[in-house]
Amino acid sequence: MKTYIIQAIRLTVVLTVLLCVIYPIFIAFAGKLSKGVGNGETIIVNGKIVGYAAVGQSFTKPQYFWGRPSAVGYNAAGSAGSNKGPSNPGYLKDVANRIDTLLKYHPYLKRSDIPSEMVTASGSGLDPDVSPEAATIQIKRVAAYRKLNENKVVELVKKHTEGPLMGLFGPSKVNVLKLNVALDQLK
Repeated sequence: MKTYIIQAIRLTVVLTVLLCVIYPIFIAFAGKLSKGVGNGETIIVNGKIVGYAAVGQSFTKPQYFWGRPSAVGYNAAGSAGSNKGPSNPGYLKDVANRIDTLLKYHPYLKRSDIPSEMVTASGSGLDPDVSPEAATIQIKRVAAYRKLNENKVVELVKKHTEGPLMGLFGPSKVNVLKLNVALDQLK
């Protein structure tokens, strides 16, 4: 029994050093090599931080592209999903209200044209990106409210569409904050 206790103590010491010292130092070093130097990629406009590229924000004005709904009001301190199942009446009501809002501002769409991500909240509630399809369905509305040529807005969306990581991993995506900042800079 004594040998088991000594082995357990040794294992505890080794894992404590590995997981509480070496691993955090490695992760901090890797963060310093990343974009944003480990502090996150900040989006700065006129010398003022307007947000972080990895954290979604609420855009509700019709002249902006809208992101994925958030179950936590885009509160990064309370990141979470709604945990409501697809048969929950409250959840179904929320989704129906979001569909109605989208159809109100996009009368040219059919219900079947609406990407699910535009009416369902994510697991984190902080998704900063939408699919190119979700951005595309909004082009006509944004162009009309801003009195811009639709082709100009189409090009902006294409310019801000990021392909899969290394061309292989994950879907294509559009960062809503970056797109809206670029939209504000259009003349």
